[in-house]
Amino acid sequence: MRKIIYPLLVMLVAGVFVWLKYEEKKASLFKIVIPFAFEPFVKKEVPLPEPPEPIGEKIVYAVKLGKVSLGTATYTHLPRVELNGAKVSMMTFETNLVRFNDLERIYSDSKSFLPLRIERSISAWPTFEKIREEYNQKDFTLLIIKNNGKGKQPLVIKKDGPIHNSILLPFYVRRMDNLVVGWSMKATLPNQSFEIKLVAVEEVKVPAGSFKAYRFESVPKRFKIWISADERKVPIMIKGAGTLGYTMLMKEYSI
Repeated sequence: MRKIIYPLLVMLVAGVFVWLKYEEKKASLFKIVIPFAFEPFVKKEVPLPEPPEPIGEKIVYAVKLGKVSLGTATYTHLPRVELNGAKVSMMTFETNLVRFNDLERIYSDSKSFLPLRIERSISAWPTFEKIREEYNQKDFTLLIIKNNGKGKQPLVIKKDGPIHNSILLPFYVRRMDNLVVGWSMKATLPNQSFEIKLVAVEEVKVPAGSFKAYRFESVPKRFKIWISADERKVPIMIKGAGTLGYTMLMKEYSI
């Protein structure tokens, strides 16, 4: 009886071993053909596209104090440049008044549009001054270095959030989406913090023409900004608060 059972057991074990090898080989081949069926599904984050830049945009503003014309201010959006090993946005803002010229070269992050560096050359006859502002938007610090020919005067400012620049702020606001009356944001400048609120949509007339525009106001009251309510969202008028507040009105636009 043992002579019969033993060979049958050997044949059975051998058969099971051959079958297991066959299944292992089949599974291996199947894994090669369809590898993703055996790999865990990992959701990859797709980076958000950067907002389009109006490279070549040029806006000329008439600068007034009440009804008195003081001169012009020109905003120009230039092609990107390299700063500290990264491509950044580049703009200039030049103010020309009587015996006064202020040229600002503004470098900003291409995604957030927050300032990174500002280089100013100020000529107010008979004096001349250069100012460099270095913004660290990770540590929320600002290093200001003034050079008026009498030596460099460094100043460090620390804030508890991103630091904006007064010239760049209207162009930062224009990038916001889903603007409706009641929208607001907080902004921090080197010397003050405030809230910017969208208070109305209205018709505005400036030297460049008439526009339907968003009207923003700061709280507390420091300034008002009008931005065209169209796809371009162009800052068409900026007005300082107070009886001696300046006004900038768009007189020319090109891109």
